[in-house]
Amino acid sequence: MLPTLRQMQYLKLLSEHGSFSRAAEACYVTQPTLSAGIQELEKILGAPVVDRARSGVILTAAGQEAVRRATAILAQTEDLVQAARGAGQPLAGRFRLGVIPTVAPYLLPRALPMLRDQFPKLRLFLREDLTQRLIASLKAGSLDAALIALPYDMSGLDWAHVEDDELLAAAPANHPMALQDRVDPSSLDGQDLILLEDGHCLRDHALSACGLEPPKTNGEDESFAATSLPTLVQMIGSGLGVSFLPAMAVQAGLAENAPVTVRPLNTAQSSREIVVAWRAGSSRAPEGRLLAETLRAA
Repeated sequence: MLPTLRQMQYLKLLSEHGSFSRAAEACYVTQPTLSAGIQELEKILGAPVVDRARSGVILTAAGQEAVRRATAILAQTEDLVQAARGAGQPLAGRFRLGVIPTVAPYLLPRALPMLRDQFPKLRLFLREDLTQRLIASLKAGSLDAALIALPYDMSGLDWAHVEDDELLAAAPANHPMALQDRVDPSSLDGQDLILLEDGHCLRDHALSACGLEPPKTNGEDESFAATSLPTLVQMIGSGLGVSFLPAMAVQAGLAENAPVTVRPLNTAQSSREIVVAWRAGSSRAPEGRLLAETLRAA
């Protein structure tokens, strides 16, 4: 006998929730039904997959390996179902797209009307999150594609180019930068540098493009960090320091109502690459490429 998809779903949800009751609720079955499914799975595998303790459920080594493989099988099965439903109708039906916060508010308002017009049967489900979590969701099969920025570790993924997004220097309106046409990145070294919080890939892209080190803390002095681009712009306008903004956001009006000076950088590598990414080998790859092509036009 082989494990069933239902049993693999039970195990995956059990690993995510750490509790039989919560896992049963998540898959809309009773707790005895889920428990019986896990017991049958253990008989088939010939090894226990969970240790039951008062503090919750702990996966055994066999259980951890089973979850890893089950996650991949379930993702491929979901691909199969969606590919069959959308045969001959690209970008029709449900499509789960992840988008990073430094892209979503600036590209999607232009792109969504075009997607609705060109693909009226598309049911687009959007999730905004940081790159690391979006990629984890891609690999787990809970997203079909993600709109992210490179460079980033893309092992296990394929992608299609959307656009190159230039990074611009930003400073308070009365900063000497306002007198320059272009800004040499080295001139920002030693100045109060404000960046997005750790986890935002734009932070690493900006530092890498300019050859700068992240702000360091000395004793009680702490560097400032912003949780979002609008917050970052307000911090710059308040005179707290200098930073970098993506041209995509500036063109969408991000800095219009703030006392901020924005200038291009005097370097050939001052951009990030916006791409649509999907799991390597996914049956939704043609739709990922089509989505990227549509976003390029937007």
